[in-house]
Amino acid sequence: MTAKSIIIDCDPGKDDAIALFLAMASEDELDILGITTVAGNVSLELTQKNARFLCEIAGRPDLPVFAGASSPLKLPLVTAEHVHGKSGLEGIEVVEPKMPEQTRGAQQFFIDTLSMAVEQSITLVATGPLTNIALLVSKHPELLTKIKQIIIMGGARLEGGNFSPSAEFNMVVDPHAAKIVLNCGLPLVVMGLDVTHQVRANKARREQIKNIDNKVARAASALLDYSHMQNNKRYAELGAAIHDPCTIAYLIKPSLFQGVECNISIETDSPLTLGHTAVDYWGVTDKPANALWIDLADADGFFQLLNERLERF
Repeated sequence: MTAKSIIIDCDPGKDDAIALFLAMASEDELDILGITTVAGNVSLELTQKNARFLCEIAGRPDLPVFAGASSPLKLPLVTAEHVHGKSGLEGIEVVEPKMPEQTRGAQQFFIDTLSMAVEQSITLVATGPLTNIALLVSKHPELLTKIKQIIIMGGARLEGGNFSPSAEFNMVVDPHAAKIVLNCGLPLVVMGLDVTHQVRANKARREQIKNIDNKVARAASALLDYSHMQNNKRYAELGAAIHDPCTIAYLIKPSLFQGVECNISIETDSPLTLGHTAVDYWGVTDKPANALWIDLADADGFFQLLNERLERF
């Protein structure tokens, strides 16, 4: 089996961290060409630092990390320190990484990598606001034929929102970027709250990870414990949802998920519903499908995969 060539665009973030660990433990399935960071859960300064720190924890200082956009396309940046802590990785001690910052920015990395790639050969995985990818789409449409698909964590249908009553965080931070990406014409797989809220780190699942004795698993366990503690009043024994790693799990084992091809639009104007994803699940409009909307997950299978990969470190 040939490993899929991927670029991970992220804003670490606790769940981004676990997504990165899962990807880095899956070399047979995934060839990580690079990691690009964007402002989202915390500032760009912290997301690029955190990404390098996480690569070092996982023993992958060879993976290049490229800093991208420090703010959304049109709106002021909104971050989520109230969820992820001041560092973005609350629950573990973050030290200054030894890995150097790449001198090229994310956009130049996209240009260089896609220019040399064959047609439809690279998958983009987006676990943060879509600013970096929207800039690529809008400024370099000639390179889009090199992209096989984009896997996106973002949006919500039945689950409403986790940042506002009607919007998921990644979409509401930069809805204008999301609109560009949703309309880009490339194959899209969108994994919103409807599916990620099915994948929860309850006590039994956290205990299984806690029993894995290596540095990466201990970091993952600490991040999940902090998420549970922070969300305990909201989700009680259900456990905190594991959002971003679903994108990586989908690439490794797509049979864990099911979805529906449909049209997804995003609200960019209304103060009340800014960032809301209008998912035409039942095909009530004549708008053509622009994405595979994932709405069902095998949560037990997901955690079995995660545990198996964490044991590899």
